[in-house]
Amino acid sequence: MCKCLWLVGGSALANMADSTGTGLPIQNEKHDSEHESSRKKIVYIWDMDETLILLKSLLNGTYAEAFNGLKDVQRGIDIGKMWEKYILDVCDNYFFYEQIENYNQPIAHALSQYDDGCDLSHYDFSQDSISAPNDDLNKRKLAYRHRIIAHKYKQGLHSILDQKTLELWNDLYEMTDSYTDGWLSSARTLLQHCSGHKGYPTDLQPSDKSEIQCINILVTSGSLIPSLVKCMLFRLDSLMTCENVYSSWDVGKLQCFSWIKERFSGPNVQFCVIGDGWEECEAAETLRWPFVKIDPKPEGFHRFPGLTLKTVGHYLSVVYGRPDAESDNRDQITSPTLI
Repeated sequence: MCKCLWLVGGSALANMADSTGTGLPIQNEKHDSEHESSRKKIVYIWDMDETLILLKSLLNGTYAEAFNGLKDVQRGIDIGKMWEKYILDVCDNYFFYEQIENYNQPIAHALSQYDDGCDLSHYDFSQDSISAPNDDLNKRKLAYRHRIIAHKYKQGLHSILDQKTLELWNDLYEMTDSYTDGWLSSARTLLQHCSGHKGYPTDLQPSDKSEIQCINILVTSGSLIPSLVKCMLFRLDSLMTCENVYSSWDVGKLQCFSWIKERFSGPNVQFCVIGDGWEECEAAETLRWPFVKIDPKPEGFHRFPGLTLKTVGHYLSVVYGRPDAESDNRDQITSPTLI
């Protein structure tokens, strides 16, 4: 059973066991200068569903039910169904999902080594008879599709949806944000703060005033294509690059976290996991990373609106130490069990 490590009233996180992963599907981050290799980094690793967005709890009614009659349960379900339809429509119509649903990859460029870089402007994806990527030919066909998917992701929904659909999508986003008391917009704001922050995310700044590079990574338990589409529909794509979206559907979150640890390996890198589930909690525990547990219930300790960059920074300081000083003796350890 995972022990969720919370920071309540200055309490500290417990020590955890270490682990490393194998089978890294991407190259480590390369740097051209000694300055870049020694630059301080904070890598924020986010869960998607019931963390940055709400969808499952809308569809099954649990989000509204937690408010004990203050929210219309059926309205939440209807909103969730509208999102579900948008997600599937975009997946099928623009992202080859019907063709490659059963060939999930952990990241969009997992098969890039099989992509020969040929011009795909006149390639007929409906006639190439793609099948399971068990040989180089079908791996190349799948790599072609992922190249197109990554390109469309970078271009954004405005490049593929017509004006009427864009307006309906915008209305649905605003309706959902209102129904959830600003969950979507406040989560996006925190993600934006993490992306643009240049210093340590607490009031305790390092004495050298050095600039810190902050990186957002998404590790979702859903399959890759719908997850990328969700990022676009929920306005996260401008803050989460395609290469920073991982699907743990087949490999599990610990493996994805281990790849990320390898990718950003270095002496001045800190990691922090933010999510609502047991799997990311256990993976963070294994790698000795701080974990911020999101709880959508109205009385939840960390939820949106509410969670701030400063609070996340306290989790980092407990595990990695303050920028200039060791944590004082007032810190206490609590490890409530994740249910």
